[in-house]
Amino acid sequence: MNRLFLLAAPMMAVALGLAGLPADALAQDPAAAAAAAAAAAAAAAAPAAPATPTINGGDTAWMLVSTALVLMMTIPGLALFYGGMVRKMNVLATVMQSFAITCLISVLWYVIGYSLAFTGQGAYVGGLDRLFLNGLNFATPFILGEGGASPVPTTIPEPIFMMFQMTFAIITPALITGAFADRMKFSSLLVFTALWSLVVYSPIAHWVWHPAGFLFGLGVLDFAGGTVVHINAGVAGLVAALVIGKRKGYPKEAFMPHNLVLSLIGASLLWVGWFGFNAGSALTAGPRAGMAMAATHIATAGAAIGWLLAEWATKGKPSVLGIISGAVAGLVAVTPAAGFVDPTGAVIIGLIAGVVCFWSATSLKKMLGYDDSLDAFGVHGVGGLIGALLTGVFAKISVSNSENGFAALLAADPKATLGLLEGNASAVWIQVQGIAWTVGWCAIATFVLLKVIDVVMGLRVDEDVERDGLDLALHGESIH
Repeated sequence: MNRLFLLAAPMMAVALGLAGLPADALAQDPAAAAAAAAAAAAAAAAPAAPATPTINGGDTAWMLVSTALVLMMTIPGLALFYGGMVRKMNVLATVMQSFAITCLISVLWYVIGYSLAFTGQGAYVGGLDRLFLNGLNFATPFILGEGGASPVPTTIPEPIFMMFQMTFAIITPALITGAFADRMKFSSLLVFTALWSLVVYSPIAHWVWHPAGFLFGLGVLDFAGGTVVHINAGVAGLVAALVIGKRKGYPKEAFMPHNLVLSLIGASLLWVGWFGFNAGSALTAGPRAGMAMAATHIATAGAAIGWLLAEWATKGKPSVLGIISGAVAGLVAVTPAAGFVDPTGAVIIGLIAGVVCFWSATSLKKMLGYDDSLDAFGVHGVGGLIGALLTGVFAKISVSNSENGFAALLAADPKATLGLLEGNASAVWIQVQGIAWTVGWCAIATFVLLKVIDVVMGLRVDEDVERDGLDLALHGESIH
């Protein structure tokens, strides 16, 4: 019998091994085999230890692409969008602003901007841990807020996170230039941009997106920059327009766009680039990025239709400038909501933004009498406000937690909700607080910076320069 068992055991071991059972169980006595089986069952039933974060190739590749897409939003996207809307004599000066800001902020972000925004454990501003990008960790996954109470792990190396956030820091001050197009000194623009980036942008980015930031802790929802980028840029643009003053001849003279084809190309590049802006803010190539992309596209189309219909109804004809402005309004409004809402919430946000931003860029501007040349406040400021508020209405825990980003909240309260429509009555009030802090600090700091620069070096070009065009006077070039 023993010989028969010895002959059969190897064949049984192979068969059972193919079935996924440990072959060495056959060599044990029944008691030992039972103990081993019990241990295996206990190990299977026990909760798995948290996996150590590792750099994910797919996530890293997507974030490389997203970074390039967001940079494309400024150069050439925004440069063409704004460049086509100004008069021919100011085209080069306008596109030069976007390109020069890209270069200036890139260097400033390397020196200190990134460190102020995304390091340290302060509630209001970051530290100097990454001054000149010293100590930038490229070998292990980046953990935002590492060492703090609620760090946010990622699966990408820190240089990619730094570069992705750099592109946001670039486009924000570039958006402001639309408010004072045709009339600001280039030298003053560069000084203002550098100071504003350090005094306004980096601190507000820290408040909202760093785990130690006080608005982050308050629970303000801003997936990709409704407050940090768009409300910030829009309010700064409005303050700048008021401080610098109206263009000569406005509103009596007609300031017609010289080439709306350029603006349409620019708007199209912004639309495509915005997928990197919003879907890239998931920091993964996963389900939340996919939902953010869908929400972005649907909201943008809805806003373009909303603006088109509003313009058609009030002015009798739908315009190219109108539909591309409406699309940008939708992109702006869905930015804070993209990773929190479903497609239905997104399209409602878009439709509302398209109609309200049309009103703000036409009627509100006339009623209040300010000269926001290319509607930086009318589209970005108002669109950002709409998006931030409606994020508090339409945010859904099922979308937001698609990659377990809210697992801790649900562990503490399995019935937790995010948006007003889900039953979270405090969500909109939290969003209002985030908006109020952003508007307040941005408005005050921008006003002070502009006034100081005006005293030291002046803000506005001479009247003859403004009349004859900035291209030749400031840059010695012109288009033909």
